[in-house]
Amino acid sequence: MSGAGAPAMSVDGSGLNVVVIAASWHTQVMDGLLEGARRALRESGARWSEVRVPGSFELPVAAARLTGLSGRPVPEAGDTAARLPDAVVALGVVIRGGTPHFDYVCSAATTGLADVSVRTGIPVGFGLLTCDDEAQALDRAGLPGSREDKGQEAVQAAVATAVALR
Repeated sequence: MSGAGAPAMSVDGSGLNVVVIAASWHTQVMDGLLEGARRALRESGARWSEVRVPGSFELPVAAARLTGLSGRPVPEAGDTAARLPDAVVALGVVIRGGTPHFDYVCSAATTGLADVSVRTGIPVGFGLLTCDDEAQALDRAGLPGSREDKGQEAVQAAVATAVALR
């Protein structure tokens, strides 16, 4: 299991502004990832907002826009000037099918998210599940009976990195 050896993290994210970007495909898995992310954000004390995009392929462009890499970031409701987030968390799931589509989407999303993080200096928590089948995705979604909670782990990594870079 990929979670073996993961560090136990509890980080004080008070004062941090985090944006969670979540894909919409595979509703049950995404619901679990989002709930794990929300729980970790509540525990950290960070402020957060959520943005939904159609699929995992769209995660990098949303991250780029929200971090100011590709134009002005989208302001929160009531803001007169958009504030860059201290961290971004990208959540999505791609399940292998019978065509190379899986490889293209996984590669583009992974490379795009890493590029946003490196070019902006803003941590991007990587909560993109790349699974061979739905059972693997459900086992990592943080749902009752799941062995892992990748939504929680992605938040913890992003918040811990943002705190370390302060």
